[in-house]
Amino acid sequence: MTKFYLVISFVFVIALLVLAILIYLLKVINILAENSAREKAEKSGLVYQPTPSFFKRFWDKINGFVPKEKEATLIMDHNYDGITELDNHLPPWWKWLFYVTIIWGVVYFSAYHIFNSFPLSIGEYENEVAYANDQMQKSKTANPGLKIDEATVEVTTDATMLANGKSTFLNTCSSCHRKDGGGDIGPNLTDEYWKHGGSIKNIFKVVTNGVPGTNMVAWGGAMSPEAIRNVASYVLTLQGSKPANPKKPEGDLYKPEQKPAKTDSTKTQSSL
Repeated sequence: MTKFYLVISFVFVIALLVLAILIYLLKVINILAENSAREKAEKSGLVYQPTPSFFKRFWDKINGFVPKEKEATLIMDHNYDGITELDNHLPPWWKWLFYVTIIWGVVYFSAYHIFNSFPLSIGEYENEVAYANDQMQKSKTANPGLKIDEATVEVTTDATMLANGKSTFLNTCSSCHRKDGGGDIGPNLTDEYWKHGGSIKNIFKVVTNGVPGTNMVAWGGAMSPEAIRNVASYVLTLQGSKPANPKKPEGDLYKPEQKPAKTDSTKTQSSL
């Protein structure tokens, strides 16, 4: 539809330019013809009487001008201290323009409201939104990112992601857990005690789904999985920060699982 409007606008501009050129050429032709007629009259010893140009005749016609010698026919039958009034009508060009607006209104109403040939503003908006969503879905399908959920989430140590998590924590979580994570309405996040587990997967699950019956609401519908991963990773950086006046520990003691140390297979074989 946008291309259609662009083409129509381009054609309209071209038509205006062509019309302007034609008017200019007609004016030049009239000037040349008038000069030629004046020279012939002077050679013949006659008084040159210029004839009104086509443009002037056209201009007088569309404005409904009446020659001065015929103004007496327009004088109305009343006067005020010698001031008379002419019974002039609206200029024809004004009336033509008014008629055109009426015709355009009928065409517009029929096209948009009766035959539904073109979408209304709300329809254009909905079409553009649908197109944008379709393009976004195609982009996601063509470039699938790493799926982050409760089962696959891992702690991030990326500085930019942790900064994003900190910003989310300060803007969203600090009202219940305090800015330093010491706990207020919500539990203390800086100690080793957790109500629902202290692993990245546990925290991700709590932030995503919330905790029924508590002030912890589900943020899965408002935050992307990446944002939840970032804030959960930031929460883990608060461990052992020892804020002032922290809330008493709640829940069970949680100790991160220690990954088994890798053994040197060469030494093991030699010892055997």
